[in-house]
Amino acid sequence: MSVEQISVFIENKEGRVKKAINTLAKSDINIRALSVADSTKYGILRLIVSDTERTIKALEDDGFLVKKNEVIIVKVPDEPNGLNSVLEILDQNKINVEYIYAFITHKVDQAVVVMRLEDMENGKKLLKSKNAELLTEEDIKNL
Repeated sequence: MSVEQISVFIENKEGRVKKAINTLAKSDINIRALSVADSTKYGILRLIVSDTERTIKALEDDGFLVKKNEVIIVKVPDEPNGLNSVLEILDQNKINVEYIYAFITHKVDQAVVVMRLEDMENGKKLLKSKNAELLTEEDIKNL
């Protein structure tokens, strides 16, 4: 179970993130989660959205460079050390977490974490074998 994430490459200039978000708003696309990683000259806006293909088209039509990739979204206990319970499983099995970000929703009673793993297939299998609850594209649309 994996989910498609959109990565938008943007210049680190005033108004560029807002322009990307406005593009999605005009296309009636709902953002479920986002993260921005930046450097001096550029940034990467990572998005989980209600409609991946429409998002890509809208952003590309507006001049943005866009890439789609696979992430996992896993529920973790919403308590101290909750995230560590999942990270420990990956660490014990030497599966590297490339990046991670979280979001909240009132529709689930746990924290929700987005992860990109170095070894996505083995990471998914391992987490499922340990009864971690991985969300699907359909789950995300219903949040």
